[in-house]
Amino acid sequence: MTNFEQDTFKEDQKEISTGEHAQQALLSIWKRIKELARLEKDTDHEATTAYINASVEFKGFNLWILALAVIVASVGLNMNATAVIIGAMLISPLMGPIHGVGLGVGIMDVDLLKKSLKNLGVMVVISLLASTIYFFLSPLNEARSELLARTSPTIFDVLIAFFGGMAGIIAISQKKQSVTVISGVAIATALMPPLCTAGYGLGTGQTRYFFGAFYLFFINAFFIALATLIIVRYLQFPSKTYLDPLRNRTVKRFITIFSIIVLTPSIFMAVRVIRETSFQSESTRYINEIQKSKIFENTQILNVQKNYSHKHSTITLSLIGEELNKKEIAVLQEKMLEFGIKNTDLIIKQTESIVNANMQTEILEQMLDQKNIQIANRDSAILHLKKSLLMVNADSNLSRHIAKEISAQYPFVASFSINNAIYTNPHTLQNDTLPTALLTWKTAPSATSLQQLETWLRIRLDLDTIKIIANQ
Repeated sequence: MTNFEQDTFKEDQKEISTGEHAQQALLSIWKRIKELARLEKDTDHEATTAYINASVEFKGFNLWILALAVIVASVGLNMNATAVIIGAMLISPLMGPIHGVGLGVGIMDVDLLKKSLKNLGVMVVISLLASTIYFFLSPLNEARSELLARTSPTIFDVLIAFFGGMAGIIAISQKKQSVTVISGVAIATALMPPLCTAGYGLGTGQTRYFFGAFYLFFINAFFIALATLIIVRYLQFPSKTYLDPLRNRTVKRFITIFSIIVLTPSIFMAVRVIRETSFQSESTRYINEIQKSKIFENTQILNVQKNYSHKHSTITLSLIGEELNKKEIAVLQEKMLEFGIKNTDLIIKQTESIVNANMQTEILEQMLDQKNIQIANRDSAILHLKKSLLMVNADSNLSRHIAKEISAQYPFVASFSINNAIYTNPHTLQNDTLPTALLTWKTAPSATSLQQLETWLRIRLDLDTIKIIANQ
């Protein structure tokens, strides 16, 4: 062998040696990762099964704890108090039967499955009954943000329920159970608030809240049970066997059929949640984008309503300012396709302009010239007169237009009157003239609705400020 061949052979041996070292290092790292990620070593099958069986039981003190937790959560939702709602979630025993369903399917224990479903059903009925009675008697019927947040599920609720459920069953299955993890899962997965919100819907006669919130509860419960099933199977919990072969086959068949019946519609619901979340997200991006276009230079969007349907969705825009023509509306409709918004109708509600601003200025300037009014600040006088011109008592046609628009957009208004009112300070005896709207309600509006109405009136009448006086 020549020197050149010897050198080449040595280099090849070095490369092989380096490659083997690298491969061994990667294998060592992989083994270390597997060792760190192992769950089986600290899993206690018997203790976990006994714990979940005990938590499925629902009688005596559990019944009272559930009823009281429901009342606490309902008060928290009514007061918009997040801390109170969290406290109610921590003391609620709802998680036990849901874990029981997942474990029952996972270990083929039909008795545990039946008991879990039965007790879960009883818990749901008691929760709905307690929250319905509370909200029926409560003087506060306004749907606040904490309530509204529990009226429809999103893909994020699905993810929280699924991964939170996994964290919960993993914590329960370990020899040293982590109370912190179990408590955190109870808060994150939020089973109690949707049930209380469903009770709010029943107690106030608003079925849309009931169905939306109960749908959210079902989604959360299902994915927690599914996560429990997956972890139970992964940790190889021993399946329950029966001495009678026929009963053994019957149980397996029953649980398989039950799993298919529950899983199939849940897949469709999960798909719907994903699509609805995507629709809401893309619609928001679409609205933000079109507001930057030239079409909305002299037009403002007062209100946006997005209604999702798997067949045909709608986006409704309430506008004020210059009317959009058919060509501009067609451009907005075509723009929806760029954001992947399909099978959706764009509904435009346009508010008529009272008087063009430039025209108003010209008329007022002519009035000033004809009367030979000498003032130091001409622009200030024009602005003051323009505000007076826009008031309802100066134009009966305007009053009719506003009446139609209020009826369409704010149905809770029973009657209205808008005038310039003089307010006198009793201490300084100075007078101040303010546009004032006197309103009466069919039903008392929320603070948000009242704020929207005030904003709409200011923009509609081109006013800097307006005082609202409300009578029931």
